[in-house]
Amino acid sequence: MDLLNGKIKSLYFKYLSAAFGSALISCIYGVVDMAMVGQYHGPNGTAALAVVAPVWNIIYSLGLLMGIGGSVIFSTKRGSNAVHDGSEMQYFTVSVMGSVLLAILSWVGIFCFEQPVLTFFGADESLLVMAETYMAPILWVFPLFLFNQMLAAFLRNDNDPGLATLGVLSGGIFNIFGDYFFVFTCDMGIYGAGLATAIGSAISFVVMLTHFVKKTNTLHLVKPNRILRKLREITVTGFSTFFIDVAMGILTVLFNRQIMKYLGTNALAIYGPIINVSTFVQCCAYSVGQAAQPIISTNYGAGKGSRIRETLRFALWTTAFFGLFWTALSMAVPKLYIRIFMTPTDEILAMAPGIIRAYALSFLLLPLNIFSTYYFQAIMKPSAAFVVSVARGLVISGALILILPTVVGADSLWYVMPVTELVVMVYVVAMMKKETAALPERE
Repeated sequence: MDLLNGKIKSLYFKYLSAAFGSALISCIYGVVDMAMVGQYHGPNGTAALAVVAPVWNIIYSLGLLMGIGGSVIFSTKRGSNAVHDGSEMQYFTVSVMGSVLLAILSWVGIFCFEQPVLTFFGADESLLVMAETYMAPILWVFPLFLFNQMLAAFLRNDNDPGLATLGVLSGGIFNIFGDYFFVFTCDMGIYGAGLATAIGSAISFVVMLTHFVKKTNTLHLVKPNRILRKLREITVTGFSTFFIDVAMGILTVLFNRQIMKYLGTNALAIYGPIINVSTFVQCCAYSVGQAAQPIISTNYGAGKGSRIRETLRFALWTTAFFGLFWTALSMAVPKLYIRIFMTPTDEILAMAPGIIRAYALSFLLLPLNIFSTYYFQAIMKPSAAFVVSVARGLVISGALILILPTVVGADSLWYVMPVTELVVMVYVVAMMKKETAALPERE
């Protein structure tokens, strides 16, 4: 695939189909787990997995930090006519080194501090036991979740988006069938869901490693120089994508604690499905960003602004479609979400529609705001991406979560994200217009 001269429409939709499959199946890990566990254990099982959700946000985000940060620079240097020194491979090597370091630190951390971490994430005594049971098999392969994110990013930028998708599909499909087999057939309950997820991640990792024995592979390890400087560049470039997932974990913790404080366990059980649907919406946004990023980064390095603008138009139409689709679906069938993820009580069924419809207003703008971070990163504007990710993921949303319940009432918690996305969208549109108008156009 010629990212510098090929037809943009064909390139974009080829990358989108691969990225969408990869992002969608990766979301299924948590969604299928929650659905199976909710059906087996009821609302308490769903609430326990809501407590575990921030753990996924953290480990995935660390993989994206190294993967997106490194691969953006990798493609930009590869696309630049001025660079022929193979320096892009140094960024791949440093990304691998950074991933290994972060994997070791996170692995040690979760082994040593699992109980206090889960308690901090909102688990009470009853939920803690279930959450620890789910995590037991996952702990043994915990670093693979980080490595899979990093590898997928580089495979997409090394003209192998299909294998990245196949890797995630293989693990995801096993997870779907493995969940049912272990949870129900083997009667393992929540432990079985964790076991299926652990094995699925290992399958994905092995499949993606086959890229390195292909003749088309250009990725290889080299001896890097100025390692700390390159690690800093990768971290700065990838920080916004990293923070999106970290922020989702932070927000989940804040929501969990505020919901338990003001609204109780039933509301938290409803919030679990909302988080999983929101993750689906977020994965759709990831797919748009991951499809556009290699094309934009490579053409930015080559100074081809018109090709970047054309890619941007396709991406914006795609984010609009996803936003409308998920908002409309949530408004139309809110109880469907609840029935998928648990065997609900009458009280939960009565509470759920109003809560889901309020929160789902945020889905309209969420794809645009998340895609914008990929776009700003791809055109080497990490400061704009930083503002978007931190504002929506912590500053505005975090302040509203803490303030609104005390000022307006507990039910205002469900409007935090719609208000946040609206405010952030204003900044996104303004900066997108400004930076797109200033794109270079090299002859």
